[in-house]
Amino acid sequence: MKHSPAYRLAATVLHGFDEYRARFQQITQDASRRFRDAAWREAQQASAARINLYGEKVQDTLGRLQRTFPQDVLVHCETWREARRHYANLIGQRLDYELAETFFNSLFCSVFEHRHIRNDWMFVYSSREDAAHRSGIELCRRHAVNGDWAGALAWALQEAPLETPFAHLERDSQLGAGLLEAQLPARLWQAADARVELLNSVFYRNKGAYLVGRILGGGEQVPLVLPILHGEGYGEQQGGDPRLHLDTVLTETDEVSIIFSFTRAYFQVDVPVPGEFVGYLKQLMPHKPEGELYAAIGFFKHGKTEFFRALNQQVAKREERFIIAPGVRGMVMAVFVLPSFRTVFKIIKDKFDPAKEVTPAIVREKYRLVKRHDRVGRMADTQEFSNFIVRQDHFAPECLAHLLEVAPSTVSLKGDKVIIKHCYTERMMTPLNLYLEQCSDDERVTVLKDYGNAIKQMAAANIFPGDMLLKNFGVTRHGRVIFYDYDEVSYLTECRFRHMPKAQQGDSYMDGGASLSIGPHDIFPEEFGPFMFANPELRALFMEQHPELFDPDYWLGLQQAIRNGRVIDVYPYRNKQRFSGTIGQLVH
Repeated sequence: MKHSPAYRLAATVLHGFDEYRARFQQITQDASRRFRDAAWREAQQASAARINLYGEKVQDTLGRLQRTFPQDVLVHCETWREARRHYANLIGQRLDYELAETFFNSLFCSVFEHRHIRNDWMFVYSSREDAAHRSGIELCRRHAVNGDWAGALAWALQEAPLETPFAHLERDSQLGAGLLEAQLPARLWQAADARVELLNSVFYRNKGAYLVGRILGGGEQVPLVLPILHGEGYGEQQGGDPRLHLDTVLTETDEVSIIFSFTRAYFQVDVPVPGEFVGYLKQLMPHKPEGELYAAIGFFKHGKTEFFRALNQQVAKREERFIIAPGVRGMVMAVFVLPSFRTVFKIIKDKFDPAKEVTPAIVREKYRLVKRHDRVGRMADTQEFSNFIVRQDHFAPECLAHLLEVAPSTVSLKGDKVIIKHCYTERMMTPLNLYLEQCSDDERVTVLKDYGNAIKQMAAANIFPGDMLLKNFGVTRHGRVIFYDYDEVSYLTECRFRHMPKAQQGDSYMDGGASLSIGPHDIFPEEFGPFMFANPELRALFMEQHPELFDPDYWLGLQQAIRNGRVIDVYPYRNKQRFSGTIGQLVH
């Protein structure tokens, strides 16, 4: 049996997966050293390298398969049927079996070009769907409060596996206890059996380390996240304080959900048992899909698998059909939704509107850029699918007709099936232009403030959105403004920000005024207003809130800071929640 082609194929795929996991864990476990040494640029590079790693190892393994097996064996579905059975046995006792299944799926799809998607030949459904046994590995540490909340927080911080001491442990613990008293339900605060429970692993991202867990007692529980930072300026200037401090205490489910948002870079965290780890996080954030939680801790390809399985389950209910997404139709993308699924599906159109000068290849590259970049809580994560097949009767007729009209090279019919050669998925949000039509006056002020902050924070991460129209931004259920249209994004440092020539201040080149030579990377911030807002009242309010966005010198200053190697701080919680308050350069 071990000499059969199917067994050797399964073993070859598993060997490739082992190589992937070993390198993944090496990059991840080195995050503690990068945090200790404030190696912020290296941390950004490691994050991108870990994202690239999956595709690299799939390609390495594919090459090994092609060198080892004759083509007729490799493309024979019956070979893969047997290989699937052997592979399921080989990974049966693994703690990361679901990740191994996804890796097998990636190889199958690479060989068959995303065709023949059947559970007989790959893991459309998990081989351990009904498995109820647990690993027995202890994921958490626990501490009884016994009425001493400051002491409990001191334990949480002091016993964390961090190599650097805290500058003011007692002060941080007292500040944290004061916040807990204000935030916790009285029944939990006073509970005789109150206890703090934290995952053993530290979550690292950007300049922060996060302790994640919950507080239990009195029959209640709340999530608990403790963000930890170095002293101001450490790693960027001489004399910065390397010692640690607690930055705030977060106990609201929505706050924790934002920490793990689909708009952020993936955490670097040691995950001993992925399924159980995600199960624990799911208890803290019950409304967050499991696929997003897998992605948040770095397993974005398995997050895609979980998304696909959840979508299949939802479609099988036959309660609704795919429809054209509400809002202004895109110049580059055709967008449709399954309303209850909270996801949008985006297809590149065959022909773009004349105002767009990009190509499909450029659009794909822009989406890859965002995937690998720090999204700073302001850009939606995407998943990419090939040969996506859905029954025709799952589409509203007008939706299917629209897709066939604008993207005939991508969308086609085969019998009763709709075949979509390529699409992106993103989390569904309310388009900002529609939100502004429906919201109250107070909500309008708040969301415009956040719209400007979103642009600033992307710029701080060296991303210029290009097309800043309201329709290209969305509002999440938490009221946060997120950018989701990437066909014109570029690195901020590639842009050329210019002042309008004084002789032409009375004219606008948009209105056919005096001649102005404009290069492909030239940007005139003083002209943003009419582009962004047709409504003069909204424009005036926004310009009052964010006047610097219309000043070329603001953008030039950001560019210089980035070129000087500065990694600007952007925190996943509001500045007013921070104990240190003045450290952050940008409100969140």
